[in-house]
Amino acid sequence: MSPTATSGRTVMHFPMLDESELSRLFHRRPQPIPVDADRELLATALGATLYIPAIRDGLVSLIERAAAAGSVSIVVDLEDAVPDAEVAAGVHAVVTALDTLAARGGPLLFVRVRSADQIDALISEMTAGADILAGFAIPKFGSSCGRDYLTRIVRASEVVGRRLYAMPIIETPEVLALETRDGELRAIAELLGEFRDTVLAVRIGATDLCGTFGIRRDPDLTIYDVHPVASVIATVVNILGRRDGTGFVITGPVWEYYNAHERMFRPLLRNTPFKEIDAVRFRTHLVSRDLDGLLRELVLDRANGLQGKTVIHPTHVNVVHSMCTVSHEEYVDALAVLGVADEHAGADAAGDTGGVLPSEYRNKMNERRPHRAWAERTLTRATVFGVTRPDVAVIELLTAVVDR
Repeated sequence: MSPTATSGRTVMHFPMLDESELSRLFHRRPQPIPVDADRELLATALGATLYIPAIRDGLVSLIERAAAAGSVSIVVDLEDAVPDAEVAAGVHAVVTALDTLAARGGPLLFVRVRSADQIDALISEMTAGADILAGFAIPKFGSSCGRDYLTRIVRASEVVGRRLYAMPIIETPEVLALETRDGELRAIAELLGEFRDTVLAVRIGATDLCGTFGIRRDPDLTIYDVHPVASVIATVVNILGRRDGTGFVITGPVWEYYNAHERMFRPLLRNTPFKEIDAVRFRTHLVSRDLDGLLRELVLDRANGLQGKTVIHPTHVNVVHSMCTVSHEEYVDALAVLGVADEHAGADAAGDTGGVLPSEYRNKMNERRPHRAWAERTLTRATVFGVTRPDVAVIELLTAVVDR
């Protein structure tokens, strides 16, 4: 296991686009992100994190095909996706797959374990595979069990000679129940603060949270229409997602539909933007795959302070990444708020001087103090996912990358 195994390795979004497509679509192209990059930059680069059950046939091929199609981060799942009787086979499959992939390179690879001691077991069995392992997703993370998981991940990092990351998943009844929610999330925040350098991002397990109430949301609805769970998301962001140095990147919950279902309500996509670029048939394609609901939920994720998303189907990956790109309007507004000429210049020498100025697009006012954190986050996203050209709408990017 080499401590320099990650040296020089990068991940980059939209690998399927050729030179002419990149030039046509992007004002600033997505940049390669080193796998040992700054923690917030790497967390933003996770994008759509694809979950794959550990016991799927041809696991290595599945991972490689997903990466070629645009997946930058993948979780191999040993928890809910694996029947109890097949756990040993799942562990063997994970170790074998990682050992094979280590020689070939690939995306950021995480393992969702079902118990803390499984971390030790995996590390002890891996050989070369430890070189490509990015870390572990921790299911049903809570204040009572979390320290054991995090301590073992720190110890595993020492064994492999480099940092392995934790991605705790918030999904327990304690954060759902009103009488215990605030206290549990504060305790989680304190615990994660102790292990700040180890925590890459906080994930939200919407399926488990819904399951506690016997709820399964309809494809016509977003998770924000399921109010018991939406209130949990709001509190998680409030306590764990603050931009004052105490918070973490929080990722969007899973969208679990990928084929057409009988619909009660109208699709969530307007016709006009598709007509403008002669893509009405593409709109029909999106609706037929229930992707209009995913698009709507992605907009609401961003509005509520979440970045990236958990996905369970490869066709969702590039939809998420397209929605993560920065529009030219957002980009120039962010630069103006920070008082810089371009994203590489750094904040203005005068620091946070306040003030208000009109947008270059002449449709809003940019307030330098309240919009500063938004601008910094936007420029991070611009580095990772790129900035589209002024005349390129997200629908044009979607038509270029969906189902590639």
